[in-house]
Amino acid sequence: MTEIIRSLADLNGRHDAVFCDLWGCLHNGKTAFPAAVAALQGFRQRGGKVVLLTNAPRPQSSVIKQLDGLGVPRDAWEIVVTSGDAAQMGMISGAVGRRVHHIGAPKDEVFFTDFADDLATYAKTQPPITRVALNEAEGIVCTGLFDDLTETPEDYRAALLLGKTLGLPMLCANPDIVVDMGDKRLYCAGALAQAYEEMGGTALYFGKPHPPIYDLARRRLGEISSLSDPQILCIGDGIGTDAQGGISEGLDTLFITGGLAAEEFGPDVENPKAGLLSDWLNARQLSPTFAMGRLR
Repeated sequence: MTEIIRSLADLNGRHDAVFCDLWGCLHNGKTAFPAAVAALQGFRQRGGKVVLLTNAPRPQSSVIKQLDGLGVPRDAWEIVVTSGDAAQMGMISGAVGRRVHHIGAPKDEVFFTDFADDLATYAKTQPPITRVALNEAEGIVCTGLFDDLTETPEDYRAALLLGKTLGLPMLCANPDIVVDMGDKRLYCAGALAQAYEEMGGTALYFGKPHPPIYDLARRRLGEISSLSDPQILCIGDGIGTDAQGGISEGLDTLFITGGLAAEEFGPDVENPKAGLLSDWLNARQLSPTFAMGRLR
């Protein structure tokens, strides 16, 4: 049964590291959440390691720049691991071929040019990736919608149907379906991948809740920690990504109820009603270890 807690400090001493989501937990795309920042700073001060684990389709350098712009202090975290990082590894490995067609926004161009040191070293040993038109591609790399402020998956129906007809696999760099930017809900790459699969296409996922991003996070955590088997807590507001991923990896999970599903648990976002939470989780056949209104 999921235990509702009041603060991250309630779990003091039980975990060596946290894998913490960003959107909906640490910020909303426009502003950082001070209580969440303080919670992570406190965890580090007590000796824990903070890994920011996000389904952002861009490499870690781009996400770090965004965090700096939002005012998230660097003493609140040690490592950033992104779905973009894990998906870059898949692309470099040739998971969808070496001639690829990109579906995504101009802001995602860094996906093809900016690699973390470990990925850059690996890329030098592999044949180059070439971006081509859809009818010349061996596969699709989807980092999101071209304009997520105005578009929906329906705008991509023709392109997705052509890709499916051509038998192209899709590499999805962000499994999230939607994300909230302030009070506006935006579609993510996962929504396009979902639509593609519904048409009969094949999509490959590298972010939460799928194993590649956790493998990469563990490897990078191991580079800054001497613990051979650290106790890890996964924190996030996505029940099908953050919670499902942590549970599948056999890790403790902390579900932030005040994010994407905030309206489901009563009028007080900070204090989810236990009965509503239990019924909602039972309907999804998932049981996070802990739950909390907002990260604090």
